Amino acid sequence: MSGQVTQPHLDLKAPPPLPAGGLRVMALGGLGEIGRNMAVLEFDGKLLVIDCGVLFPEAEQPGIDLILPDFGVIEHRLDDITAVVLTHGHEDHIGAIPYLLRLRGDIPLVGSRFTLALVAAKLREHRLDPTLVQVAAGDDHVAGPFHCEFISVNHSIPDALAVAVHTPAGVLVHTGDFKMDQLPLDGVLTDLGAFARLGDTGIDLLLADSTNAEIPGFVTPERSIGPVLDDVFARATQRLIVSSFASHVHRIQQVLDCAETHGRKVAFVGRSMVRNMGVARDLGLLRVAPGLMVSLDDAAAMPPEQVVLVSTGSQGEPLSALGRMARGDHHQVTIEAGDTVVLASSLVPGNETAVYKVINGLARLGATVVHKETARVHVSGHAPAGELRTLLNVAKPRYLMPVHGEWRHLRAHAALAEETGMARDRVILAEDGVVVDLVDGKASIVGSVPIGNVYVDGLNVGDVGEESLQARRILGDEGFVALTVVIEPSTRTIVRPVHLSTKGFSDDPSAFDEVLTLVEDNLRRALQDDEVDSHRLSQIVRRTVGKWVSDTHRRRPMIIPTVLEV
Repeated sequence: MSGQVTQPHLDLKAPPPLPAGGLRVMALGGLGEIGRNMAVLEFDGKLLVIDCGVLFPEAEQPGIDLILPDFGVIEHRLDDITAVVLTHGHEDHIGAIPYLLRLRGDIPLVGSRFTLALVAAKLREHRLDPTLVQVAAGDDHVAGPFHCEFISVNHSIPDALAVAVHTPAGVLVHTGDFKMDQLPLDGVLTDLGAFARLGDTGIDLLLADSTNAEIPGFVTPERSIGPVLDDVFARATQRLIVSSFASHVHRIQQVLDCAETHGRKVAFVGRSMVRNMGVARDLGLLRVAPGLMVSLDDAAAMPPEQVVLVSTGSQGEPLSALGRMARGDHHQVTIEAGDTVVLASSLVPGNETAVYKVINGLARLGATVVHKETARVHVSGHAPAGELRTLLNVAKPRYLMPVHGEWRHLRAHAALAEETGMARDRVILAEDGVVVDLVDGKASIVGSVPIGNVYVDGLNVGDVGEESLQARRILGDEGFVALTVVIEPSTRTIVRPVHLSTKGFSDDPSAFDEVLTLVEDNLRRALQDDEVDSHRLSQIVRRTVGKWVSDTHRRRPMIIPTVLEV
């Protein structure tokens, strides 16, 4: 399942064999990007995978549903994988598990109760029956030569864990995604005591979340959103629709609490929201007052001032519940003038245009839209600079490898480490595919492996490459022109007029009349010069049309010439 090869990091060569007693670390995703988090550790011939997530496509990847880590590097070593450790249940950390398990179905998945419940629900949809190993903060799990110790961290989803991996080569700690909310709704704090304890015995290499490294200060507590939501509820005179990530249990808990206070019933909208909140409720992570929940059908029949809909679609996804509402084509929910819509989430980089399109669509239908630019209806799940400095000072790692971030985040995290007194050569800045070895207590970059993007397009995995995407971009931006020429090689003549059809180029049927004459003239000239090879004649057609379109229209459509012989 190998993808398109990316430019290797600083022209690095393939890594040498791992020295005896050394620990190798290789990121297959999550470095230089937000998403697709996956780290592979190697010791004594065995592999341990930490997280296995997806990346969501950008506008220049038309038709793509998901982007997977490139398993090609480890595909021949699937039997060496001792376990996949999952830090938490967000899609950018668990979304690629079904695709890995298709390659080897019995790889043990190690994670917390809520994380594994979300994974199990996802894998049922893929008809996979996984091997699940449930752990909690404070637990140990031994997978081959890797002794894993789990640490409680606070994040925007319950049951998030950091993991300390003990091997004879040293101790590696992976924070997963974390923040240091001092007033968490569920009372679960990031366990700085555990990080300090590990720091006292010695952390050789710390892999730490870099998402908010550029943002100064400390995170705003999640519970600060409650009063803001309460104010929105108090002002709303008609129906309320709150859109959030389908895994943000604490956010949705606050919405349910507000609904109960203001005498409104709640209905969940969107498949992932219904599924995930059902899981959270079953595990006791979501408290639902008796009689608070109603079905969407019941909510539709109730007076609007008595209803709250909790929906997916906070990222402007066109097929989500909120996206359909904004376009007016949701089969159960029609936005009415006077409705209040709350987008209680961040803007994931790259999604801004889609989100504002949804906001404008809702506003056009008469809704009042409340979002993070207009009210504090979202706080981040990631530690900003002040908290990252705190962790570095508490954990005192010998080496730091910033993970989970674009290049600007990784560099900002590196700068924070230097501020706390770490030597520059103790901070390892790597990208996907770069190989880092920890040998005799020293961590260093030793090479890189060729990895790229594996695209999921409908049911196809890895079949679409950069060439296909480039063709899609050209078709989407410039349209295409098809020409068919019929020649008789024996008489070297064109036996019928050149047939032309276009799509997405121009609505004017006569736009190409001028170039058809040019094409026929150039073909006749070539035929008179004894040129009857259909491939070469096709090239003449392509060049003639391409130059004319470029000169006349300043456009570069896809040109598809066909030369038939009779």
